[in-house]
Formats: sequence, structure tokens, C-alpha cells
Amino acid sequence: MLFKNVLWIALGGGLGSVLRYLAHKWISSATTNPFPLGTLLVNVIGCLLIGIFFALSLRQNYLSTELKLFLMTGLCGGFTTFSAFTLEGMNLINEQRLLVFFLYFSCSIVLGLAATFAGYLLAR
Repeated sequence: MLFKNVLWIALGGGLGSVLRYLAHKWISSATTNPFPLGTLLVNVIGCLLIGIFFALSLRQNYLSTELKLFLMTGLCGGFTTFSAFTLEGMNLINEQRLLVFFLYFSCSIVLGLAATFAGYLLAR
């Protein structure tokens, strides 16, 4: 049982990581703005998705345990990236771009929470 659960998470995480890479590259190539828009949008989209999946998981028998592990722990966990978020924050601090740093972190937290809540409401 544990191996099967780990396999579902690994499959979802691998897919989420590849999708994050592709989305980040696509978003970054579409803008020349020094603001880390790619990671911000990927994280907000991931929050929206996990809100939808969470709401669906609350419905009785709507998502199996395996599908929850694949979608929420794997896909969303691989798609969103807290480590890249904090690394970009450190780079902004090192570059002494404190206004952009505070704007980026504020937007990430507020928009991420709002997107999770919106996803939950959409799928409820």
C-alpha cells in the first residue's frame, strides 16, 4: 500500500515539475519585466488547482485516495515551488530591490491564498 501511494505521488510530482518548468519558461519568455512573474503565476495557478482538488476531495467518494495523492500531493506539490519563491526573494534582497521584494512576497501570499479559496468555492 505504501509503495503504491509513493508511486502515485511520484508520478504526479514528476508531471507537476515538468509542467512548472514549461509554464515558467513560457511566461518568462513572454515578458521582459524583471519581476519574477513566472514563479508568481505558477504558484497562484497551483493554489487555485489545489483549492479545486480540496473541494472535490470533500465530496463523498468523488476523489479516490490515489487520485488525491496524485493531484494534491504530487501534481500540485511538484507544480508549485516554495524554494524558487524564496530564492527569487533572496536575489531581490541581494540586488537591493526591496520594493519589488515586498511586492512579490505580498502578492504571492495574498494571491495564493485567494486563489486557493477561489478554487475551493468553484468546485464546492
